[in-house]
Amino acid sequence: MQTESVVLAPFEAHHLDDAVALSRAAGWAHRREDWVMIWSLSQGRVALAGDRVVGTALMTPFGDTCSAINMIIVDESQRGRGLGRKLTTAVLELAGDRQCRLTATNDGLPLYEKLGFVATHQIVRHQGIVNRINASENVEWVGPDALPAIKALDRAAFGASREALNDVLSKEGRFAVIRNDDRIVAFASTRLFGKGEVVGPVVAENFEQARDLLAFILSGKEGRFVRIDTPEQTGLSSSLKGWGLPQADGVVAMVRGAAGHPQTPAVQTFCLASQAIG
Repeated sequence: MQTESVVLAPFEAHHLDDAVALSRAAGWAHRREDWVMIWSLSQGRVALAGDRVVGTALMTPFGDTCSAINMIIVDESQRGRGLGRKLTTAVLELAGDRQCRLTATNDGLPLYEKLGFVATHQIVRHQGIVNRINASENVEWVGPDALPAIKALDRAAFGASREALNDVLSKEGRFAVIRNDDRIVAFASTRLFGKGEVVGPVVAENFEQARDLLAFILSGKEGRFVRIDTPEQTGLSSSLKGWGLPQADGVVAMVRGAAGHPQTPAVQTFCLASQAIG
């Protein structure tokens, strides 16, 4: 019996339903709406066996200097044939000279290391049903007029411009901020995701601001399922567990290439928008 050949093609809108099915088979929580959000910000490739999508990969650009490599899935029937490497290589070519970031499972680490990625830190996933939480009084919801300040803080923390992402987040969910006098100094975003909701990104000057932002947002989600992805070094895990969000499995953040001159930002990312896009 002859094995059906697999070819790579641009990831187009009509491939989305098959991509959702692939991710569900892999145990991912993503809804079609979650796929659409990331795909709309990205370029990508699919692996086709005939008309059937058997693999996906996306490259999400952040300006001309940085990108996220994400949504890499290979159908179980096609694994062990080098297809994951081909898909990843294809979207790395789309990234050009940009720095590339991704998150990897332990199974994916060897492949990404061979492709030039270096591990930087652990990302911890917390999720569960939110307990009753006392909200901080120094946090407030804001509208679109706050977007310029939010984008500037996100750019400082992330190290690259994510204007398009923040525009989408403002439409898909809500932003909360902390002000110092009239100046916005920290923010958090929340939206629907998977089988519940997600909080992130959270960008702040310090741990206390990040914790206050999370307490404020989670206080309005009592009894709901919420997911939060946070770098292990932020120290937020203890608070998240106490709020009803136990630690689940995690991934390894990896980077390939430099992103210009290193600097110490005044703010940092305490929680990710998602594992896919940082």
